[in-house]
Amino acid sequence: MATEKNLKLVYKGKTKDVYELNDGTYLLKFKDDCTGADGVFDPGMNTIGLKIDGAGLAGLGLTKYFFEILNEKGIPTHYIDSDLENVTMTVKPAKTFGKGLEVICRFKAVGSFLRRYGDYVEEAAPLPAFVETTFKDDEREDPPVTKDALEILGVMTPDEYEEVKILTQKIANVIKDELKKKNIELYDIKFEFGKVGDKIVLIDEISGGNMRAFKDGKHIMPLELEKMVING
Repeated sequence: MATEKNLKLVYKGKTKDVYELNDGTYLLKFKDDCTGADGVFDPGMNTIGLKIDGAGLAGLGLTKYFFEILNEKGIPTHYIDSDLENVTMTVKPAKTFGKGLEVICRFKAVGSFLRRYGDYVEEAAPLPAFVETTFKDDEREDPPVTKDALEILGVMTPDEYEEVKILTQKIANVIKDELKKKNIELYDIKFEFGKVGDKIVLIDEISGGNMRAFKDGKHIMPLELEKMVING
């Protein structure tokens, strides 16, 4: 495999770098940087708060594990294959919605949901696979955006929104069921979708850095989650 030095860098992200390959596919290089603040991990933050040795490999390991399950179930994704030794993943080129749209599926009231709606809901109260969308916009702290606003701004049609919502709930429940086999409870998870041609597919990653998972009431850090799922 070509080293990253010989490849065209397309995008330098917070937790991954993206390179273009000669055949038109893309190579994602996972890094050990994690979102959070003041050295504390938080999947809901949009800033890098700490570096955890092995976080990139753990993220790729879980992403490979879950994407292969989804592909087996016929759920559309951008995943082609992965290289754990080089901590890279090869994916199909996909066009994002707008400049990047995050889709969160919530099973429990925690994180930003609780911060916004704490007057109306208790912490960790159950939620019915609630789906919300936010723009990837660090400057504006990833503002929530509604279905109507997405249409008005030309980011997504109502039909596309409904398809993304259905896919989000379907994928989140697959992951929730897989974690349940390990006695792990999924509180919430963050996805990103794009289009390969006219088809909406799941893109980016499915790792401990994109979800809140708990066991026996204790939050599981990304590295521990990967060990529990892959080796447990």
